[in-house]
Amino acid sequence: MSILKKAFLLISGNRAIQGAIEKKVQSLQELMGIGSGDGVLSSGEQAVFDILWRKFKPPYCIFDVGANKGQFLHLLLDHIAVDDFTVHCFEPGRATFKMLLSSFVTDQRIKLNNIGLGKEKGEALLYFDSAGSGLASLTRRKLEHFGIDFNKSEKVKIDTVDNYCSENGIRRIHLLKIDVEGHELDVLAGARKMFDEKTINMVTFEFGGCNIDTRTFFRDFWHFFREIDMKIMRITPSGYFYPIESYKEIYEQYRTTNFIAVSGNS
Repeated sequence: MSILKKAFLLISGNRAIQGAIEKKVQSLQELMGIGSGDGVLSSGEQAVFDILWRKFKPPYCIFDVGANKGQFLHLLLDHIAVDDFTVHCFEPGRATFKMLLSSFVTDQRIKLNNIGLGKEKGEALLYFDSAGSGLASLTRRKLEHFGIDFNKSEKVKIDTVDNYCSENGIRRIHLLKIDVEGHELDVLAGARKMFDEKTINMVTFEFGGCNIDTRTFFRDFWHFFREIDMKIMRITPSGYFYPIESYKEIYEQYRTTNFIAVSGNS
């Protein structure tokens, strides 16, 4: 062990220094995109659209799965450079969908669907703490330690990406954005036919605290995308996409982080 390392170990052996190190590590992680994914304006997600315009030609087909009140949709509309596109939005919560509807009902380029997407068609319970909550999930999350109680629920309709595309004559999805509070893998499973046919070019998804409640791991995403020849990158606040070239346990970071997966043939 080097003298310098021994010195650091010596001075770090107290509560104050450990607390300071923790804060510094969190700040550095946020520069890496780890824990910076809560807000679309500060997450670096706008850089996704640059790839879309650069790699593909319109008309674009975009899926906004877990549209909530339209935060991602607003970002898209502020940055999109053409009018030749269609956005299919999916929001299962009744109160949240009404808010979404009031903001975008007149835009003919946007298709609003009061349903969720998952691995199979049917019905499910959507749990939430308050009407219109951005935390609503198909899992009753345990967030009492944050003073949040998921004591409300409603029955919602669930479809799959594959079935929706089949019924609506959609042959390609240029961008599949998924933010469904821990159930992202279910949405991916319900799009397996489209993935196998190589007709989904890009996917963006969140990974964070919700995945603790659903007991899903980053390793699951890594293997899923690796099997279908899609490359995963972490989205950083600067707009740089950091390539995840191999799986490491250190990537199991449960602070909201955004990732993009791009098809190998795109």
